Amino acid sequence: MNENLLINETLLQMKFARIITLLSERLAISPQRALDIFYNSSTYRYLSQRMYHLHNMSDAYLVDEIVLELQSEQ
Repeated sequence: MNENLLINETLLQMKFARIITLLSERLAISPQRALDIFYNSSTYRYLSQRMYHLHNMSDAYLVDEIVLELQSEQ
């Protein structure tokens, strides 16, 4: 059972990396800036709590959600 949790955590971290890369490309910003935006987003907070099942959503969908968050803050 612990191995399964480790695999799931690894897959989630890989998803985070893909989202950060897509966010960087979408907004034409540095990966470091995208990392900061991602980790400070509500989307990340909900994604980290698996009970919301956001980890099942596509990477592109999650990037769209982060962009919407940024737009709503302006």
